Amino acid sequence: MSAKQIVGLVLVRNEDIHVGRAVANITAFCDRILLADHRSEDQTPAILADLAARYPHVELHPVAHPRESHALVSGYAGSDTWVFAVDGDEIYDPAGLAELRTRILAGVYDRWWMIFGNVLNCDWVDAAGGDAAGYLAPPCRSITKLYNFSLIHAWDGDTPERLHGGRIVFKEGFDASLRLNLHEQISWEESVFRCLHTCFVRRSSAEPAAENAGADGALPARENIMDLHKYSLTAWIRRLYARLTGRAAVSVWKLERYRRGPRVRVDAASFFR
Repeated sequence: MSAKQIVGLVLVRNEDIHVGRAVANITAFCDRILLADHRSEDQTPAILADLAARYPHVELHPVAHPRESHALVSGYAGSDTWVFAVDGDEIYDPAGLAELRTRILAGVYDRWWMIFGNVLNCDWVDAAGGDAAGYLAPPCRSITKLYNFSLIHAWDGDTPERLHGGRIVFKEGFDASLRLNLHEQISWEESVFRCLHTCFVRRSSAEPAAENAGADGALPARENIMDLHKYSLTAWIRRLYARLTGRAAVSVWKLERYRRGPRVRVDAASFFR
């Protein structure tokens, strides 16, 4: 029987401000990390290439379309593997991940299909000062993506990007309802699985620094795959308008789901050590 492992899959496009930290913080957590770069035009490719050169278990895989990223992990279905999907705007607490890894390898979460962690959807991050501010999950939805592939036979079909859509075939006795909502049971301060989701701050050197910021100083969030699926017509109109005016299209999906509850400020020093 093969040993339990954790495989990280990082899908990015133009993320050169945070992606180096995002990947570095998960290197000790994952046994293997697959970097899927979707045609980045800023310094992201150079940063990813450097990471792949420095860490033996990190691999760089350029992809022409996000759907190609799912093929990098679909073959793990049925094996004793946890797949951890990370975006270039997600910075995890490495100290907490060390404890989470111990629990995963010990089989603490073997009966769960997914684990959701605590999240701060950031509109301000001070890496040097070790502070961040934004909106917590809960009450916002958690965006963490950690899947137990030992519970499924296959994940195939139409997957617009890694671990989205498609057809999941579960083993007998298991189903998609087996979701452990740690973020609803444990506070941000106590959590070992917590993420700074830098969705409302600048993510790429190719993006405008301040001219598109709102009254509170936060930048409008970039569109993602869910905007295209849920708001297809309006998203197309917004993208056309943005292209004509030289601005970035704003994500309705993120504004609706990631800016709920009170705005809070947290100690984030452990994320940047």
